[in-house]
Amino acid sequence: MDQHFHTSGETSRGSIKRKLEDTRDDRIKLLRFNSDKQYSSNMNRNTGHKHGHVFAVEVATYDSSFPDYRQPVEIGCFSLDSYRQFFNDGRQLKCYVEPSSKNPNFNLRDGYKDRYIKRNEHIKEKLDHILKWVLVNKQRFPMSADGKSPAVGNQLHTDFITWRGHLTKILTTPYESREGWLMAVTLFNGTYYMSEVETEEAKRQREHRTEMQEELMYGGYKFEQYLCADKPQGNPNPAGVVNTNEAFCTVVRTRLSSHSLVFAGEVDCKDISCPSQKPPQCYLELKTSREMYNPNQQRNFHRFKLIKWWAQSFLPGVPRIIAGFRDDEGKVVSLQSFDTMKIHHLVKNERNCWKPAVCLNFCDAFLSFVKKVVTQDDHRLVHLFSWQPGKDISYTVHMDSVYSFLPDWYVEKLLYGEVINP
Repeated sequence: MDQHFHTSGETSRGSIKRKLEDTRDDRIKLLRFNSDKQYSSNMNRNTGHKHGHVFAVEVATYDSSFPDYRQPVEIGCFSLDSYRQFFNDGRQLKCYVEPSSKNPNFNLRDGYKDRYIKRNEHIKEKLDHILKWVLVNKQRFPMSADGKSPAVGNQLHTDFITWRGHLTKILTTPYESREGWLMAVTLFNGTYYMSEVETEEAKRQREHRTEMQEELMYGGYKFEQYLCADKPQGNPNPAGVVNTNEAFCTVVRTRLSSHSLVFAGEVDCKDISCPSQKPPQCYLELKTSREMYNPNQQRNFHRFKLIKWWAQSFLPGVPRIIAGFRDDEGKVVSLQSFDTMKIHHLVKNERNCWKPAVCLNFCDAFLSFVKKVVTQDDHRLVHLFSWQPGKDISYTVHMDSVYSFLPDWYVEKLLYGEVINP
């Protein structure tokens, strides 16, 4: 993010600004000097090793009563346009249009060759869009104990800020058997920021996707195009271009046990049939899956796919999922609605199947582990938590490394109360 400074105006104003900038630079240097001393001291006490203790991942450990999870409240939203430009509004939110048939025969391959603009996956945006939203919405964060608003005190009085997708991966970890993850965590100004890092295996899979896999990814976006209109009382336009740069994201606040959470997540559309429903209760998630022909396929669907659908919608409080089931020709042959809060009833009687309480208890324990491990407040310091299926969670510590993800424009503007123009 470029920083813009106005050079016009009276000489005295320019002089005052230079003095303020000099003071700011001196303060940053002092903060960095002190943090370097503290980091070096901590490393010496730990005999110079940058590897930490491990955190066990065992289902039985977390199989207890459901923890307290507060009803998520939307505190804002933002949109990304066709160029991934940030807007502090809901201009990209689509409206759900109920199809006339439960057997719609949507062609999910239509437009793949000639009406598809795909987001550049090589660009890693990390938390940048959420951070932009934070800077222009500090007044939406809680008041501090002394009555000062975050805009004055500059602290957000929030434990964790992250993407919903990162929390989804953590929730489903106790039952995940294929994909590992890397989570970078930085403690800055009293708040833990968590940003996923692409694993080498995930990178390899992304760079070597088959044409069929690419088509399936496209099909999910195409499904949304068949069911969504740009405006209320509008009509879907499946003849249009699918542009995966565009997105609408909700920002919600909630609490898991002792952890206050603010996270953003992409939302597919809103249900306009019930105007009294407010966000996030009016939102819908749209999903596609292969048609099931036998009980074994249904068991796998319940065990491996529904857990991710549930976690993704449960976290922000999205109440309903509309699923389109496709045949081998890429045609949606049936639609089914899933109530998020009832999904676990579909799986609870199956042997060795997942439990929502285990997922939430594990996430609660992991966040507590992060708080215990990450104690030094420094935007340049990253604790990289690593997990592979069948293994414990471990972490390494990195200073001023490729894993650092809080940009200078965010650090300085949060500390000094400046506001960016989205």
